[in-house]
Amino acid sequence: MYRPDLETAAPDIVRERQLARLNGLLARVLPGNAFYASKFGALASPLSWDTFAELPITTKAELVEDQAAAPPFGAIATCPPDEYVAYHQTSGTTGRPLAIPDTRESWEWWAECWQYVYAAAGVTARDRIFFAFSFGPFIGFWSAYAAACRLGAMSIPGGGLDSRSRLRLMESSGATVLLCTPTYALHLAEVARAEGISLRDGAVRVTLHAGEPGASMPSVRSRIEDAWGASAFDHAGGTEVGAYGFSCEARTGVHVNEAEFIAEVLDPDTGRPCDKGSAGELVLTNLGRAGWPAIRYRTGDIVSVGARTCTCGRTSLMLPGGIIGRTDDLIILRGVNVYPSSIEAIVRTFEVGEFRLVRTREGAMDALTIEVEANDAEAQSLGRAFRERLGVRIATRVVAAGSLPRFELKARRVVDNRSH
Repeated sequence: MYRPDLETAAPDIVRERQLARLNGLLARVLPGNAFYASKFGALASPLSWDTFAELPITTKAELVEDQAAAPPFGAIATCPPDEYVAYHQTSGTTGRPLAIPDTRESWEWWAECWQYVYAAAGVTARDRIFFAFSFGPFIGFWSAYAAACRLGAMSIPGGGLDSRSRLRLMESSGATVLLCTPTYALHLAEVARAEGISLRDGAVRVTLHAGEPGASMPSVRSRIEDAWGASAFDHAGGTEVGAYGFSCEARTGVHVNEAEFIAEVLDPDTGRPCDKGSAGELVLTNLGRAGWPAIRYRTGDIVSVGARTCTCGRTSLMLPGGIIGRTDDLIILRGVNVYPSSIEAIVRTFEVGEFRLVRTREGAMDALTIEVEANDAEAQSLGRAFRERLGVRIATRVVAAGSLPRFELKARRVVDNRSH
């Protein structure tokens, strides 16, 4: 259940509760979960933190293989099929989508996790929440919708509508909160300008974003807030693990919901824990999803290890800057590591439209060109900014306004032409 008192509790108290819940989860899961019973073998009971750290990591490749061998949900599904009430799929941006079901209990757990997200953004039962996504099989904001119903706020679905219709519905319904990706919030602002609609005169006071790291980037967040006249908040989650993170009023990063998740930040190469201030891969264990548990799951998200102090009073682990990048989207240019999120953080400081990253190969070396809806002067300034802030030359190419694709869910801005 929702426990706001744990957000400001001493870390030792939270950690003791995490270990107790982990052992309770394993006691429930292992008898009926063939995937983890095979993976972990005989476990000493109860687990200590030392023995927990020795458990093998769970990867997405394992889950894909498991599901292919035992369709439709894999041996990781703890419960009989008729106990599952919700069905979703991963986005498929990095390979074959996973079909992931939830029992009634675990779907209610998703909704409880979102209570922390809403509370941190100041969303209450008095709000009218507009959901600007398609309500397809990708988890999107489905759990946020379930949580809004539990919160008692009015839920306004925007599925099946184009952007202009969504803007009109938001206006007529008096929506006060917008949920969408950062990219789509900027696209709605673009459409509003073309239609002569002043978003700043509207009722929206909070925008809440997921699916991309943009809302934790100051340059992206400021553009959203300037366009909407609202406060923009970040949220981090995943179909495989749940709704695990959120930004608070300080908006200096993402707090991990340690009431419901065990978070580790590990060096992707060595598997060792990262020290404060260093970056690594986020590994999560969810504690309330017995029907489809994720235990020491490699999320693929690159984060920095922050402090356990914040002006909001929360003592949970802070991830400064939110999600920095993905282990699978790192671009190496002449020996310099570049994440697409680093490029977006720079692009959004300029008054340009949409942009795209085109990867090619020049001889034996990788090359990158940024296509941008801008004029020549802005493109040249952007190129200088890349060189100064990233330490590497990146070519820019001007394209016509409105010529690049727009995205409702996760933006796919990287085009890989290296094999062409």
